[in-house]
Amino acid sequence: MIELTSVDFNIVLFQPEIPANTGNIGRLCVGTDSVLHLIKPFRFMMDDKSLKRAGLDYWQDLNIVVHDDIKEITSSVPREKLYFCTTKSRNSYLDRSYNPGDYFIFGPESRGLPEDMLSQYSDRCISIPMTGKIRSINLSNSVAIILFEALRQNSN
Repeated sequence: MIELTSVDFNIVLFQPEIPANTGNIGRLCVGTDSVLHLIKPFRFMMDDKSLKRAGLDYWQDLNIVVHDDIKEITSSVPREKLYFCTTKSRNSYLDRSYNPGDYFIFGPESRGLPEDMLSQYSDRCISIPMTGKIRSINLSNSVAIILFEALRQNSN
């Protein structure tokens, strides 16, 4: 097994809807020493069986922070540390340089991040290139793709 060195990235799920996705992302965060931030409201309970099943027995090792509002992050984290992950951007995630402590913000599965947020942070929006045959890829896959690119850039 290849071991990662700790880099401390932050994954932010804005109003997540699908517990299995959140569980998968939580497991990914444990495996990469990333912090998982959840922005209320959620469409599931934190003790949901599918959330725990997806996170397996790693859930107790997860560094998780629950926020009442996205402003708890956007008002306390420097703008240059924020990346808004969306299908509504022409800026490829591959064209950016990431640093430890960066925050990757993902929207809810059914609707993505709000338009006003994307407008306010248009210079901080990134997207995963894909064909026009689909609207988006699964949330947990998107998190993995972007997080592992950030880790790759910062590996020794």
